[in-house]
Amino acid sequence: MPRFFSNLNPISCIFAFLASGLQAFGMYNIHALSGVTEGGIFGLILLLDHWFGLSPAITSFVLNSSCYLLGWKTLGKSFVGYSLVAAFGYSVTYALCQQFPPLWPGIAEWPLLASILGALFIGIGAGICVRVGGATSGDDALAMSLSQILHLPIQRIYLASDLIVLALSLSYIPLRRIGYSLLTVILSGQIIGWIQKLPDPRQEELP
Repeated sequence: MPRFFSNLNPISCIFAFLASGLQAFGMYNIHALSGVTEGGIFGLILLLDHWFGLSPAITSFVLNSSCYLLGWKTLGKSFVGYSLVAAFGYSVTYALCQQFPPLWPGIAEWPLLASILGALFIGIGAGICVRVGGATSGDDALAMSLSQILHLPIQRIYLASDLIVLALSLSYIPLRRIGYSLLTVILSGQIIGWIQKLPDPRQEELP
């Protein structure tokens, strides 16, 4: 077993696994059906595919790998361990969700509701993963790293990166659809920030 796994907190690993599963549940049942686009790395991948024909299979690997590498350099080996646990939890949960039909197949007809529910699932899931020191996506890794480097609240980093990508996405996505996406990224970013400010019970246990 790699050494950094032995240094991980088991409770934090459980939280990372379950929280990333919550994200996967929201992605499968809401985001995949609602037509609401994303900011950050995922939105940038879609943008590069639309305008330059760059395969998401390549750009997602390059962009996410770069963000994780920055996270490893900035946040240390434990970040890699918790991120692997979170990524595993996300994949397992999404695979399980695919065995069943979506719970809300008509969610696309209610884009405002989809935006709010999607923000809750993604924000809470990502917030808990980030809180314990891991990341399920390059977005989280980049936000965690820049927050550490720039000493800025993490929700500001999320908002800035999302706004940049969504503004560029206006070049090919209707304004109304971008509006719902903006609502999602603002709410999810704020939720992540709120979770980051919660007291850490692990610190309270220290003498």
